[in-house]
Amino acid sequence: MRTTDDNALHCFVGMWVTEDGYIRQELLPNGRYDEARGNKRSAYQGRYEITGNHIEYWDDTGFTADGEFIDGVLHHVGMRFHRE
Repeated sequence: MRTTDDNALHCFVGMWVTEDGYIRQELLPNGRYDEARGNKRSAYQGRYEITGNHIEYWDDTGFTADGEFIDGVLHHVGMRFHRE
């Protein structure tokens, strides 16, 4: 994982969950993520990079996405994730 600041790693690594708890996205310290949806564990997996408050995702299937951390909330693909 590449970040502009090593402290960013400590700020963002961990479990992020949608308000309804349906999507759970774990940002791992090795630059990988694992996303569960409902009862399906590891529905999506891939790598991520953080630059400032911006996150870029590259899913192992080829899907790409991005998001922003704003006031402790991850905004990603029209959803809001809170740290668990």
